[in-house]
Amino acid sequence: MCIQALLSGVLIMLRSVLDKMNKYMQIALDEAFSGMRKNHGGPFGAVITIKNKLIAKSHNQVIKSNDPTAHAEILAIRIASRKLRRFDLSDWEIYSTCEPCPMCLGAIHWAKIKKLIYSCTRKDAANIGFDDKFIYDAIKGTSKKIQVRKKLLDRNLCIKAFKEWQNKEDKVSY
Repeated sequence: MCIQALLSGVLIMLRSVLDKMNKYMQIALDEAFSGMRKNHGGPFGAVITIKNKLIAKSHNQVIKSNDPTAHAEILAIRIASRKLRRFDLSDWEIYSTCEPCPMCLGAIHWAKIKKLIYSCTRKDAANIGFDDKFIYDAIKGTSKKIQVRKKLLDRNLCIKAFKEWQNKEDKVSY
């Protein structure tokens, strides 16, 4: 009986340790609740950190700003880049309360962030009305529904800017 009581106590302690949320994910979650409760947008939050230092935090602001790109991860990247005065965030990591949508995942790649930590999955998001499977399918070319019709136009003229960029001696690559 003593061993059983001891094991029960250890299990309770382990659950308490395991249930303790990461401090940065807690900040992201607080952002998600804050934005959602203020009707700024959906229940999403993100923070950007390095070595126990927080540089940026944000939440979804699509409704507040009438900007469909105002997702938590995008806004956090913009804040971090502005504060750091650089676009390469390769030494930073991002915490997000949800697996990023394709746009945000693209932005994370463009910012060169090497570590993404998230909580809820895209399936969790789909279950509450934020289903971006059709975007993933469109990117893969497997979508049954065509939402955006693409048309190539005036490439022969617009390619001139690309050629000039290619030869530009003072360009900053990113």
